[in-house]
This record gives sequence, structure tokens and C-alpha cells, in this order.
Amino acid sequence: MAIALLQIIGGFVLLVWGADRLVAGASATANNLGVSPLIIGLVVVGFGTSAPEIVVSAVASVNGNPALAVGNAIGSNIANVGLILGLTALIYPLKIESGTLKREYPILLLVMLLTTWLMRDYFLSNSDGLVLLGGLVLLIGGMVILGLKRSDSDPLIEEFEAEIPSDMSTSTGVLWLAVGLVVLPASSKVLVDGAVTVAHIAGVSDAIIGLTIVAFGTSLPELAAAVTSAIKHEDDIAIGNVIGSNMFNLLGVLGIAATLHPVTVDIEILHRDALVMYVFTLLLFFMAWGIRKPGRIARHEGALLLTLYCGYIFVVAYNALR
Repeated sequence: MAIALLQIIGGFVLLVWGADRLVAGASATANNLGVSPLIIGLVVVGFGTSAPEIVVSAVASVNGNPALAVGNAIGSNIANVGLILGLTALIYPLKIESGTLKREYPILLLVMLLTTWLMRDYFLSNSDGLVLLGGLVLLIGGMVILGLKRSDSDPLIEEFEAEIPSDMSTSTGVLWLAVGLVVLPASSKVLVDGAVTVAHIAGVSDAIIGLTIVAFGTSLPELAAAVTSAIKHEDDIAIGNVIGSNMFNLLGVLGIAATLHPVTVDIEILHRDALVMYVFTLLLFFMAWGIRKPGRIARHEGALLLTLYCGYIFVVAYNALR
């Protein structure tokens, strides 16, 4: 057990560091090549912060533990809203001004509906995985078109420009990108091995470990990005990273996992955890959507999200261990 826990902790540390280097290198390289800051922010950063979930789930699927991949995707989406935005809003209330983000809310809901519809038979086939990956391609294409059309006055663009490394050469950026691409799968293999060992020793399913421990660990890059953005008063990035990551998780994480290996979906994941994901997402909509003024997630709303998340984790752990 001790070795497995060390594998999990070491895997998490390397995952966070590798994802950070991947995002920094990719962002700097794209910026030096003249790519729009909004495209870098929405696509490169959004994909980069979801890279741990994607790689961990791919490794788990290849290793014959696809249930861990499903738990990781759903659990990460719940953690992104409940834990990350809840904690971030406690530190600094979030105000949402960007029209770009308001267009992403309904897209996220459509992605969730598509995913749960494909899981309605408690199974994700290879063809279901390809459908999800097709949705990911359309999503990235839409983000690129959005980045080309958006006005320079969008506050989200200004926030992304401030975050993109401007003093990193292209060669250094490519080097860090390569380092991230090597470290992520290696650390994911260590993490998955440790998580599966803990699940077997504790007598719980791979899906439960994915929903809790692995989901928390792979969400650490989003947590770091959201808290840093809140401290810098870059509210739109904090919200945008979570929304983008949640879409990438469902389309990319589940898409890759199911394409590599058909996935049997636990009944509890569809009836309990997917429902919780919808509840948290709808709460985010109601809190952040401003009708005639900018949306806002206040500190007491952040406290509510964080409390609900802690309650959810307690219920999952209690039901798994009883």
C-alpha cells in the first residue's frame, strides 16, 4: 500500500509539472508563430490543462482499466466546478464579462447531453468513442473560427495575452513542449498503477478511484490555473479554463478511452455521478449568467459549491467502503 500511495503522489506531482511545461511551451511556440491569443487560450491552454485527464485515461484504457477512465472524466468535471470554482470564488469573487464564455455554456450542456445519451446503454463502444472524438474536432474547429472572428476588445483576449509567455524563444518552447509530452504519459503510467493497486487493496472499483483520488489529482492543473487567474483578477480565464476543460474531458478523455478499448459504464456513474455533474453545471449557469449585467460567483456561492462537493465525495466514499 505504501508503495502504491507513493506512486500516486509522485505521479500527481509529475503530472502537474509536466502539464505546466506543456502549456507554457505550446503557448510560447504558438505565440511566436503568430497564433491569435484567443486561439492559444481556448485551444492550447484548454487542451493542456486537460492533458493529465486525457493521458491518464488513455493509459488506463490500454492497461485494461477503462472504468477508471470514465470515473476520471466525470469526477474531474464535478471537481472542476465544485472544488476548483468553489475554492477560487472563496479567494476572490468571480465576475464574468466575456461574450465568448456565455456562448460556451450551452455548448458544454450539449456535450454533456451527447455523452450521457451515448452512455444510456451503460456501454461506450469504439464507434461511440469515434463520435466523441468527432465532436472534439468540431469543438476545436469552432474555437479556432471564434478566435479569428472575435473583436480585440473582448476582455478574455486581454487576459490571455497577459498569461502567454512573451520572453520564451521558439526553441525553448519546443523543448518544454517535448518534455511535457514525455513526462505526461510516464507519470500517468505510474499514477494509474498506484491507483489500481489501492483500489484492489481497499476492495473498491476502479471507477470509484477514478471519481475521487484520480479526478482530484488530474484536476490540479485547473486548480492552479483558476486560483492564479483569480488572484490576478483574470476572472474570465478562471471560468473559461473550467468550461473548456469539462468539454475536453467528455469529448477527449472518454472519446480516446472508448476508441482504444470499449468501456462498460457502471450503473451508479450514470444514475448518480452524471446527475451530480448536471447539477453542478446548472448551478454554475445560474450563478455566472448575468441577464443585463456581468455574471458573478460570490463568496457565499463559492462556499456552497465547495460544501456540496465535499458532501458528494463523502457520499461516494461512504457507499464504496460500507
